[in-house]
Amino acid sequence: MVRIQVKHGGDGGGDDLTEFLYDCPATSTTDEIARVLTQIANLQSTIQRLFLQLQPRLSLLPQHHQVTTLFRALSEAKSYVSKDQVLHNKPLVISALKGHVKSIEREFSTNYHIMGFPDSNLQQLLTDLELLQEDTVELLWAREKAP
Repeated sequence: MVRIQVKHGGDGGGDDLTEFLYDCPATSTTDEIARVLTQIANLQSTIQRLFLQLQPRLSLLPQHHQVTTLFRALSEAKSYVSKDQVLHNKPLVISALKGHVKSIEREFSTNYHIMGFPDSNLQQLLTDLELLQEDTVELLWAREKAP
């Protein structure tokens, strides 16, 4: 098993730089690793965007008991994808990330009308989110292009 520390986004030093740890078998190919890292990075970006889009509206409804479950789902997801996981040496797992997104989707579909959204389509909050594409991702090993 190999642990990979991934840093992506931003210019290398700003707040928009994100990072995470990923564990993979030592026999994994570069293409396999790139595919999974792309999926993890995209799920991480999706969760971060959803938090940024929904948290301000939720903060306007602190006493509304129905949105508590959505706030909890967002908070748990945001915590799971935070850089603190790297500090605690905890790798991200695709199934957990997908579970967090599904939880947010479920709670949003129940509460969208309370927050003033026209429908329960969560994609309306992600329209300008630029996701990574597998065929354009470059892996760097010690700042050198991986084979």
